[in-house]
Amino acid sequence: MAKRARGSTSRPGQRPPLQRHPARPATPPAAATIPVVRSDELTAAEEVRAAELEAVIVADERQAEASSRRERSARAAAADTPRATSTLAISAADEYAYVARDVRRIAIVGGSLIAFLLGLWAIAHATGLGPF
Repeated sequence: MAKRARGSTSRPGQRPPLQRHPARPATPPAAATIPVVRSDELTAAEEVRAAELEAVIVADERQAEASSRRERSARAAAADTPRATSTLAISAADEYAYVARDVRRIAIVGGSLIAFLLGLWAIAHATGLGPF
């Protein structure tokens, strides 16, 4: 068996070593050599823009603080509730969530049907339609 040399590219599927070029000298373009003179004072438009940006940043910070407070209080409330340790209790808790959602939907649909029928009855009674 032939001895393998480290780093050789004679094996199939290997890439040849990267050809690196020497770094180019850093010469700025001629247009960039024009010095820009800036004063230390802000114009009125720049001050207004800075105030707007600061107001946006402050609002974002307040919103982030409020959301983090809500998350902390939700985690604290969740930590206060005792957790089930068995898999049966965990699956039962999931099932209870499904049941609660289904009961809520049934109540909404049933209530809307009853309200619709009462509305039809009131319209029929007001117009004198039907054998009432």
